[in-house]
Amino acid sequence: MAKQNKESRCSFCHSGKHETLMLIEGMDAFICDKCVTQANQLLAQELGTKGTKNIQEVINLLKPLEIKQHLDQYVIGQDDAKKVLSVAVYNHYKRLNQKVDKDEIEIEKSNIMLVGETGTGKTLLAKTIAKILHVPFCICDATVLTEAGYVGEDVESILTRLLQAADYDVTAAERGIVYIDEVDKVARKSDNPSITRDVSGEGVQQALLKILEGTVVNVPPQGGRKHPDQKMIPVNTNNILFICGGAFDGIERKIANRLRTQAVGYKVKKDEMVLDLKNLYKYITPQDLKSFGLIPELIGRIPVLSHLNPLDKESLRNILTAPKNSLIKQYVKLFAYEDVKLVFEDEVLDFIVDKAMEYKLGARGLRSICEAIMLDAMFDTPTQTDVKELHINLDYAIEKFEKADFKKLQAA
Repeated sequence: MAKQNKESRCSFCHSGKHETLMLIEGMDAFICDKCVTQANQLLAQELGTKGTKNIQEVINLLKPLEIKQHLDQYVIGQDDAKKVLSVAVYNHYKRLNQKVDKDEIEIEKSNIMLVGETGTGKTLLAKTIAKILHVPFCICDATVLTEAGYVGEDVESILTRLLQAADYDVTAAERGIVYIDEVDKVARKSDNPSITRDVSGEGVQQALLKILEGTVVNVPPQGGRKHPDQKMIPVNTNNILFICGGAFDGIERKIANRLRTQAVGYKVKKDEMVLDLKNLYKYITPQDLKSFGLIPELIGRIPVLSHLNPLDKESLRNILTAPKNSLIKQYVKLFAYEDVKLVFEDEVLDFIVDKAMEYKLGARGLRSICEAIMLDAMFDTPTQTDVKELHINLDYAIEKFEKADFKKLQAA
């Protein structure tokens, strides 16, 4: 075996150990990470795959209708958002397989903006899409991002998370999906000029522009701040699909003003269609995002805009029981591990839904309410070996729920 020391160099490009991210030792030779990457690309080209064979196989199997059918198994309702996502994702991965024609028509990337109240399924939709397509996926919270040089995380940390999700396979990461949550929190704080910089608002939007559009970004492999001696990994964001989501709390007033109506009350226009005042999100346009505080350059780089409808009682009830991984099925499986058959009465399910509507917590509230009701049972059952069946009735649910003192969570 060759002995690795300070003089060890790559046998192909002669780069020193300090000039590479990794120097792999062989019998009587060394090879660096850059040469391994280049060799992999050459091999892919020789085989005619160009690194997209797996994606192509998946897309051939999953057309937009089939993608939506998969989403239907995990996400209740939101048909409009599912259709928009299915088409956008399908077109995006067709774009990855595109061969440059003589006419040189290049398909542009279609990043997606999802707008909807909290708990309506924005994050779940993005997660499920990534799971279906078997591509690297990461979630980033926009609230922790700041302009470069200030306290907080740089925008490049988004790509660090994607690299980690891809096990540092740059080729896989470059065709992944990034979900940027709470993007509404980086809206411009004020239209008034100020001597202070808006480093966590407009500054973040400006930093996101190039990444969303497509550029080569030098990413610190372990995250954190950049410094001159740190090794960087170049990542091309041209083929990374970005899905942005946010509640945009208060944007209903912007929409209502544009429609010349009010969020509460009667329609002012006399000759227009009757508006659905309970769901103004369905009328959202890029103009509303601009008035909310997103800069036009950012809106232009996220051309696909869709909304998620508020959840009604019927939708919440279906979320409890219908999906493959519904909450009730999860609890039944948890108790099955203890050889206990768990049964929920219908009145209990209605009670859980009513409380979720009352506290305006969306689908996330269902889990909190179920946990409050089931806590004592999950604590006691593992030690009660004589219990083989457990029925949860309405009286039991009310007793445990009131014990949890949920009133402090009630919206004012």
